[in-house]
Amino acid sequence: MSVTLQDQESGQGAEARSGDILLTIRNLFPTLSKAHQNIAKMVLADPEWSVQSNVEELAARAGVAKPTIVRFARAVGCEGLKDFKLKLAGSLALGASYLHRAVRSSDTPAEVINNVVGSTLAALAEWHRTLDSELLSQSAKVLNTARRIDCYGTGATSHFLSQDLQARLFRLGLTATSYTDAYLQLVAAATLGTEDAVVAISFVGRMPTLLEAVAMAKSRGATIIAITRANTPLARQADIVLAVDVPADATMPVGTDAYITQAMMIEMITILLGRLRGPDCVKRLEQIHRLLQAKEQETDESSVVYWGWKSP
Repeated sequence: MSVTLQDQESGQGAEARSGDILLTIRNLFPTLSKAHQNIAKMVLADPEWSVQSNVEELAARAGVAKPTIVRFARAVGCEGLKDFKLKLAGSLALGASYLHRAVRSSDTPAEVINNVVGSTLAALAEWHRTLDSELLSQSAKVLNTARRIDCYGTGATSHFLSQDLQARLFRLGLTATSYTDAYLQLVAAATLGTEDAVVAISFVGRMPTLLEAVAMAKSRGATIIAITRANTPLARQADIVLAVDVPADATMPVGTDAYITQAMMIEMITILLGRLRGPDCVKRLEQIHRLLQAKEQETDESSVVYWGWKSP
């Protein structure tokens, strides 16, 4: 059975009129133009921001011209931008979920899977678009020359990420320690100097004890690198901000999107650092790899740094 363009447009309009504009956008995404897909990713990643922003802000974040925003609204079955934002606000109000922002009570298991995965991919795509490669490169250079690196994490997720970063830095031959206890963070910060660096990890970015330790480290002259959201109190204290701005989670202070972006930020810093440290670093990684193989541990040769330097 063939479907005409008129039938498609009627279906799109019906979906939009139903109040579920977010579902309409997700369903139409594969058929949209590249510019409209950029707008769709932005809206799906942060619908609350999108409904509150004007056409200039929407166009700037999506990297398109203002008329393209209006054409997108019409492409998803709305009369114009005003109608689109009204439907988006209605969709948010009617579909608010305390389980996940992209999941509704009426969704089938297959729809839950598609919506959760699609929502995360859209959030990652929007975050990727705003990444500043120069700041990442600058962070790697700071850590590469630091006499000592303190990794601070406060909270369940930040705790784990801080330890993960320390383990990676240690393998690269850097002097790094992870502190997750508030008092140890403060004591450690008081012993830092101008040749040292701190990587403070907190998506929330406003934990009082972490801010106190960072302020102490800064007063001692250490360089502060923060993995947090832009414009948080932690970001304002940092010398370098590696922003991880993704939509808030419905149930957790640090949701899956936030966890993934922070973990990827650490991965990218590790790879850039490994490249800076050169063949000696790769030799060290190879020695660790062989040691673990000798101990019959479960290992592989998947390290990007290892393969990047390994001779053909």
